[in-house]
Amino acid sequence: MPPALPLSLLDQTLRAIPRRYCVGPLLAAPSGLEDSDPATALAIAIEQARVALSAGAAPPPASERLFLGALSQLIRDALRERGGDSAFQAMVLRHQSHLVREHAWLSAHAQADRRAVRTAVDAFAHPGKRRGMPAGPFVQALASLHAAAAAEDWDALTRGAQAFLAAPSSDTWADPAIAGPLNRLLHDPALARLRRLDALASDPLVQRYQTLWQRQGPRPGTPQAAAQGLDARRRGIAVEALAEQAIAALATHLASITGETYRVATSMRVPASIPGNADRAKTEWDVALLRQTTGDASDPVWDVCLLVEAKASTDAATTDLPRLLRGLRLLAHADAQTIYAFESHQGPVRLRGAALAALSADEAGLARTVLYFSDAPADAAPRLLNAAGRMQLLSAQESLDYASLVSAGEAPDASALAPVWQQLLISPRWSAVLNQLALLRQVRELMVHGDDVHAAITSVTMHTSGWPAPGGPRRRCTPWR
Repeated sequence: MPPALPLSLLDQTLRAIPRRYCVGPLLAAPSGLEDSDPATALAIAIEQARVALSAGAAPPPASERLFLGALSQLIRDALRERGGDSAFQAMVLRHQSHLVREHAWLSAHAQADRRAVRTAVDAFAHPGKRRGMPAGPFVQALASLHAAAAAEDWDALTRGAQAFLAAPSSDTWADPAIAGPLNRLLHDPALARLRRLDALASDPLVQRYQTLWQRQGPRPGTPQAAAQGLDARRRGIAVEALAEQAIAALATHLASITGETYRVATSMRVPASIPGNADRAKTEWDVALLRQTTGDASDPVWDVCLLVEAKASTDAATTDLPRLLRGLRLLAHADAQTIYAFESHQGPVRLRGAALAALSADEAGLARTVLYFSDAPADAAPRLLNAAGRMQLLSAQESLDYASLVSAGEAPDASALAPVWQQLLISPRWSAVLNQLALLRQVRELMVHGDDVHAAITSVTMHTSGWPAPGGPRRRCTPWR
C-alpha cells in the first residue's frame, strides 16, 4: 500500500480545532431513564432502532419497550399543569373539542380575512373616497362603516351595512357604487368567518386554548414579536462578524506559511447561472475562505477552500444541515470549465467551476470544506431529542388519543402507543425523527467555537516545521451516558 499523502496545511488546521460541541456515541439507557428523562430515553431507543435497521436487522424488543415507556412518560409530563408543555396541551384540547378545532381553523385564515374585509370597505368608505362629499348622514354612515372595519368590530360592521342598505331610498343612498359592494360584503365568507371567530371567543374551552397558546410567546405581527426578531437578527449579525474575523485569521495563517494568496468573502450569493435545483438549497454562504489560483491582482480567479455558516445557537445548525447539503450539491453542478461570478459584501468574486464541481456532500467531504461557527457555550448535557422530533412524536394521532385518556383521568397502557413505533420504523414521514441523532452528531462534528479556531491556528503555526506533515486525528467525543 502506498504511503498516505500528507495533509494540506488547511486540513491540519481544521483537524487541530477542538470540537467542544460534539456528541459521542450513546451507551445503553440506564434503568429508569424513561421516567427521569423520557426525552433522552426516546433518543436512545430511536437510535438503537436506526442502528439495527441500517444493519438490516429488526430493532430489539427492549428498544420498543423503552420507547413506549418513555413516550408515555413524555406525554404525562407534558400534560402537567405546572411545568408542562402548553403547546401540547393546546393540541390535546383541539383534539378533544370540535369548537376549539373550528376556532383554530378560523384563526389560521383570520389575517387574510381581515385584510380582505378592510380592503372591501376601503373601496367605498375610505376617507379619501368621502373627501368632497357634503356633510350629512350619508357620509357619517360611511365613516361608521370604515371605523367598524378599522376596529375589527365585525358585528358592528354587519349591522351598519344592513342599516345602510335598509335606509329610505334616495339618489345618494341607492348609489350602485355603494350598494353593490355593501351587498357583496354582507355575503362575503370572509366576514362570516370573522364573525364566527368572535362568537367562539366566549366559549370556555376556546378561552383555555387561547391562554395556552399565549404562553408560547408573542403572536406574529405584534410589536413584541418584532422586537424578538430584531434581537435575533442582531445576534446573528454579531456571530457572523466573529466568524469573519476567525476565518480572516485563518487566511492570514495560511498565506504566511504557504506564500499563496487567500481572502475571505462574506454573504457570498450563488449565481443563477449554476445549473441544478436550487429549491430549498442554501444559496447564500455566510463566510467563504478563497485561494487565488489564476489571474493577476486586478482580475483574480479563486477556488473555494472552506464554507462557513455562523449560528447563534447549536440547535439552529441542526435544522440547517439539510438545506446546507442541498446547497453543496447545487454548487457541485458547476461546469468545470466555467468561471462563475458570485456577489458578496466585498463585491463580485470570480470562482473556478472546477473547484466548485469537486465539492462533496458526503461525510468526508463535509469535514474538509464546511464548518458551522458559533460562540454559544457548549452544553454539558446536549438535548438528544430535538424539538421538531419531540413535537412530531407528541402530535401523532395515537399520542393525542393517549393524552386525551390521561387528561380524562384514565390510565391507558403504554402499548396503545405501539403504532407510533411502527410508523417510526417504516414510514418515510418519520425518517427525520429516525435519523435525528445521527444528524445531530454530524452537525456537532462540524461546529466550532471562535476561540478554538484561533487556538488551532496558533498551535499549528508553532509546530509547523518541514511542512507539510501528517496531522493527528481530530479529538474524539466521549460516549454519552
